[in-house]
Amino acid sequence: MSEKKVKLSDLKEHISCYLCKGYLIEATTIIECLHTFCKNCIVKYLNESNNTCPKCDNVIHQSHPLQYISFDRTMQDIVYKLVPNLERPKDSNDSNNNINSLGHEKSKGKSSDSNKLKPIDTNGQAAKESKSSPYEFHREDEQINLFVTTHPSCELKPLKNKYIRLSSLATVTHLKKYIAFKLFNDMDRYKELDLLCNDNLLGKDHNFKFVSVTEWREKVPPVKITYKPRSDD
Repeated sequence: MSEKKVKLSDLKEHISCYLCKGYLIEATTIIECLHTFCKNCIVKYLNESNNTCPKCDNVIHQSHPLQYISFDRTMQDIVYKLVPNLERPKDSNDSNNNINSLGHEKSKGKSSDSNKLKPIDTNGQAAKESKSSPYEFHREDEQINLFVTTHPSCELKPLKNKYIRLSSLATVTHLKKYIAFKLFNDMDRYKELDLLCNDNLLGKDHNFKFVSVTEWREKVPPVKITYKPRSDD
């Protein structure tokens, strides 16, 4: 089978920063909506008393939005592979203060080999990892086992993998976005779904530790979660 070549211009929208329109540098993702920006751009934006995503306008956090953005190594590696000549930001220990055409600092050094999402502290700097609490997608959190399936009242297709293990701190909104991506290949359609446990509608900000304690009557895993189209009632 012959290889199909894809033009970089066709991919630019997906690897560019919505704020500066340039290729992503130090790609930083908002945890709530998963939109990605240059670190300098999103930190500057949030430091100007903004608390919503500049792309979708969803509230990141009412008072501490900078604590809910994370360095996205996977996205940045994709950008560097697609745009190999892109100048990388200088290392924090490098005294060279040259700036590239996008307004980001240059560096001759190689980027970190870490594939982890690193939280950004309130000063906009990547938080340091500790040996006791590595930031590996919340794998060190208490985990919750879920059985996720369609509600009997609807005809939505079932997920291929019904058993899901995730952080107890993950919220109902996070799971709705995952289901929307699997069902519709469009994470933004999560608002079209309702999640229920024992036929009780779950609040969008409830985490699954709360759900397992307050809604799951069986008190043994997995917690059964059902989904259906959102009701207008």
